[in-house]
Amino acid sequence: MTTRDPNARTVIRGGLVITAADELHADVLIEGERVAALATTGSAAAEAWTADTVIDATGHYVIPGGVDAHTHMELPFGGTAASDTFETGTRAAAWGGTTTIVDFAVQPVGASLREGLDAWHAKADGNCAIDYAFHTIVSDVNDGVLKEMDALVDSGESTSFKLFMAYPGVFYSDDGRILRAMQRGAANGGLIMMHAENGIAIDVLVEQALAAGHTAPRYHGEVRRELLEAEATHRAIKLAQVAGSPLYVVHVSAASALAELAQARDAGLNVFGETCPQYLFLSTDNLAETGADGFEGAKYVCSTPLRPREHQAALWRGLRANDLQVVSTDHCPFCFAGQKELGRGDFSKIPNGLPGVENRMDLLHQAVVDGHITRRRWIEIACTTPARMFGLHPRKGTITPGADADIVVYDPTAVQTVSAATHHMNVDYSAYEGRQLAGRARTVLSRGTVVLDDGTWLGRAGHGAFQRRDTCQYLT
Repeated sequence: MTTRDPNARTVIRGGLVITAADELHADVLIEGERVAALATTGSAAAEAWTADTVIDATGHYVIPGGVDAHTHMELPFGGTAASDTFETGTRAAAWGGTTTIVDFAVQPVGASLREGLDAWHAKADGNCAIDYAFHTIVSDVNDGVLKEMDALVDSGESTSFKLFMAYPGVFYSDDGRILRAMQRGAANGGLIMMHAENGIAIDVLVEQALAAGHTAPRYHGEVRRELLEAEATHRAIKLAQVAGSPLYVVHVSAASALAELAQARDAGLNVFGETCPQYLFLSTDNLAETGADGFEGAKYVCSTPLRPREHQAALWRGLRANDLQVVSTDHCPFCFAGQKELGRGDFSKIPNGLPGVENRMDLLHQAVVDGHITRRRWIEIACTTPARMFGLHPRKGTITPGADADIVVYDPTAVQTVSAATHHMNVDYSAYEGRQLAGRARTVLSRGTVVLDDGTWLGRAGHGAFQRRDTCQYLT
């Protein structure tokens, strides 16, 4: 980790500062690693500032660095591991205007949460280009693990815990274990995150599909039925209600699952939902792609799966109505060559996951251009709400005096064509290949240090610092 000179002063002049709450033409003064002040551009206060570095943001947006609250760097899965390291993945995130990630440390079955966290600290320490934090995946709920949850929340090392209703034999927890974890979260303030799919039923459908000779990638989406996401979401909500626990449902992909969240929120429950760019911009049309060898759809295998295109409109409505609060990536890349290909002849062996940590901010800006969301809502769902949801606000996710100077000077007029040939993620394809997007990060600052400027990488592995967190700030 590098520490910026506490006396260094930077001024960002002439941009349109956009936060979740406001838009104003203002200059931003940075002292050391933090925002010191904002003042209206051209005002006497702003003109009086002196600085070592002046960044001209005329004609650009000045926005908080993105907070991607759902990534999986170096995740072992299905006999292989995610292709982005903490070094390559965090560098790619910064290229896309994201300055903080929250990754998932995995508890090995039969071991402690501490063992999982230690393993992930070892992967990330000294390798991250931007700041990072950890959720904890709870694979094995027992009395010792419940006590560890208390200690992790108290220390701020990990204040959110993910459980799975899917992947029997790997991450799966039954309803009793989920309930016990939720009860502990209700007592200690930790936020329970849920992968909501009925994995037991899905495994039956997988077995039946393969027995019938249905082996192509598109069957991954067909067996992971929408109703089994909705059923699991409903069940998770009811278990949380019994436990008196808040609930955060990850990667919501289906209109019927969203309806369960909306109903719960209408009833006043502390239930939150996240979706991802792949569900907003891709569909089963991609999963059904055959390509030259009939296997192209494997690139789009993720769980929850891509849904038919008509679900996209429901998800956009959910984001506008705040029934969905966060857009994260679930970035978990596997190369097509040698990794996705493990599932040739058996879709159930295709590693689940898509690359996207570099694309999220730009895809969501395109949604602003297309009229799906406002500029402030863009910042809210991509920066501010994830920071508040996971106890990083106001250090992260906003531009205000005292906040970390994680700031992006964003060019809304730039035009880019997304391609694996030019992206910085360590994966051999792009899920958005050939898509033209309006907008791009021009200058990216992480804690006051410029790590990217006008197409030149200035950052380095080890700059990123581990972030201890408060509990969910929507519950106080």
